[in-house]
Amino acid sequence: MLVPALLTLSLAGWVPARWSATDPATLDLVAGTPVNCLLMEEPSAEFAAAAASRGIAVLAVVRPGGDTLAAARAAVEAKLAGLVLEGEFDRAMIARTREVLAASKLALVELPPRHLLRLDAPLVGTSHAVWPGVQAQPAGAAQAAPTGGPWIDTNTGFLRYLRAATEAPIWVANTPPPKTVLPVARYLQAIGDAAITGARWVVALDREFNGRLLAGDPAALRDWRRIAAHLKFYEEHKEWRAWPFHGQLALIQDIDSGALLNGGVLDMIAVKHTPVRPVPKAKLNDEALRAARLAVTVDPASLTDAQKEALSGVARRGGTLLSGPPGWKFPAPRADQIALDKPEVEKLNDIWRDMNSVMGRRNLGARLFNVSSMLSNLLASPDGKQVVLHLVNYSNYPVENITVHLVGGFARARLLTPEDTPRDLEVYPVAEGTGVDIPQAPVCAALVLDWK
Repeated sequence: MLVPALLTLSLAGWVPARWSATDPATLDLVAGTPVNCLLMEEPSAEFAAAAASRGIAVLAVVRPGGDTLAAARAAVEAKLAGLVLEGEFDRAMIARTREVLAASKLALVELPPRHLLRLDAPLVGTSHAVWPGVQAQPAGAAQAAPTGGPWIDTNTGFLRYLRAATEAPIWVANTPPPKTVLPVARYLQAIGDAAITGARWVVALDREFNGRLLAGDPAALRDWRRIAAHLKFYEEHKEWRAWPFHGQLALIQDIDSGALLNGGVLDMIAVKHTPVRPVPKAKLNDEALRAARLAVTVDPASLTDAQKEALSGVARRGGTLLSGPPGWKFPAPRADQIALDKPEVEKLNDIWRDMNSVMGRRNLGARLFNVSSMLSNLLASPDGKQVVLHLVNYSNYPVENITVHLVGGFARARLLTPEDTPRDLEVYPVAEGTGVDIPQAPVCAALVLDWK
């Protein structure tokens, strides 16, 4: 059997998708795509063997309420690559399941609710997430965000924190809204929403799209190829996942100060297109703040004396320090909670007003113009030779005439997209450093710049 060979492919190399079909012939749809890991409800030994022969791992999905240990033994018997525990499971049961699987060298992937995420897990993942996109009101108009632009439902805030807190692979396994038929652009947005922070979205199709795809509908096949092209784009540039966040704004935040919840400070900053470097408290030191001109602490009372001294270093270098409201403490996230409640958002407004006034028109790494329906993320290569500015467009039409002003001098700029050839763009001097004009951006794009 080829299953042991499959297990030599680390969790970091798995490109996951949910798969409903049980006929091995449907594996032809996966062939030629980056997808090499299928999450299935009840995979058979026959299907798993056929998948293994193609280099595709099959994982059985188990949810609370069933016989977890029996499912683990069935996975071993069927020679699957592993098991996915999706939902809230008792820690003792997880440990026993891991022992059963480890004896046969099968993987265990946990997808718990956000409040149970373990940052020390070999793979950090959850299905407790929102479906990305511009939030529309019933009449079709875009809902306004507190920051003034259209409200974008996104998981990038808590995914930025996870990327800063762990080096493990990160999966976000949200599924399409029920009873909804989505245009393909919404799937491409879901891929980009995760990928710009170094995470992977577990591909999941709505029921109508899935049925048409399995039936061989030409339009569905065309859209599936577009999804595959976007997955391939980020896999071909997988080194970006290890590139650190770039910029001069550091946000000190942790799980107990709302880092795992949508709608917090990280999301507010993202909407303003200000590059931000999340700094978990455990990693707060002089080196983490070395490039910071602005440091924001959501919960200053929780810091140690050494961590407070590291923050003071920012002020001594001429930078600015901001703190959350005195005496304010985030409540522990509820089991069903993925976003801040209204009272918590109102309290955050105090720190947001201060941040917004300090940020003003300052360039803390990059400033973007004509990007109201987009989010971005700025990363730097470890060797200091390049930066990449990720772009995701959450509207269903291309955005034109984007302008980017970056701090520092750059000699070359290239626009990379999943469905077109790389394009060199002109760089020109601006007050902050370097300007670049992007004629048009589709759903996902990356602006790669070489330092002078």
